[in-house]
Amino acid sequence: MAGYLISDTRKVTTHRFIEMKQKGEKISMLTSYDYTTAGIVDRAGVDCILVGDSASNVMVGNTTTLPMTVDQMIYHARSVMRAVNRALVVCDMPFGSYQADCYDGVRNAIRIMKESGCDALKLEGGIEIIDTIKRILDAGIPVMGHLGLTPQSINKFGTYTVRAKEEAEAEKLLSDAKALDEVGCFGVVLEKIPAKLASMVSKEISVPTIGIGAGNGTDGQVLVVADMLGMTQGFSPRFLRRYADLNGIMTEAIGHYVDDVKNGDFPNEKESY
Repeated sequence: MAGYLISDTRKVTTHRFIEMKQKGEKISMLTSYDYTTAGIVDRAGVDCILVGDSASNVMVGNTTTLPMTVDQMIYHARSVMRAVNRALVVCDMPFGSYQADCYDGVRNAIRIMKESGCDALKLEGGIEIIDTIKRILDAGIPVMGHLGLTPQSINKFGTYTVRAKEEAEAEKLLSDAKALDEVGCFGVVLEKIPAKLASMVSKEISVPTIGIGAGNGTDGQVLVVADMLGMTQGFSPRFLRRYADLNGIMTEAIGHYVDDVKNGDFPNEKESY
């Protein structure tokens, strides 16, 4: 059943991203951080894989994304790239790798692209980092924007609540989205903003919007793979739909293994040399 809706097996590119929006074809996006998971996600037909700095939470156990380093993101992105044939692979630039100045941002962007082999990078922020984005684009590196709830700024916001509910912030977000579109970003993630605003932004800009907690009016959707597969526990925001209970399945399977080892049933004669 894997990839049963996908008839086009060509590599997804940034150009095809924009084509998909123009054709009204919704874009599917999931995170992955390792070779095995990325291979499954790619074969299932996902259009875009995000090597997110959410690896900080999912893979390392940190409470925020802030501790992730350029070296760690390269490691995860390189692992993902080895497994992927079709999906567009986008890697997050981690906190501290582009905020200081545009020259630092360009150097780190080039390094991530060279050492990981990923297809594009994602940066959080709007007008404030537009010069950095422009210089990265000028270096020939595709960039995806990220507006709304930007986890790298959690200490500034102090909360993970819905962003841009007030008129002033909503107007700034729309202005930021237009600036990202005009400077040459090939897409924009809209995280945890009102559905009405996300739908408006999606209509106002020419490049695809990818929503997470932003309603159904965006051009695509993204979720953290461990969340949608039910591997994580204690995280149940309104926008999350769990498509499986891998936590339960894995716990049961591992429990059976432990029992079989303890009672001497594993390995049996057929499983021995």
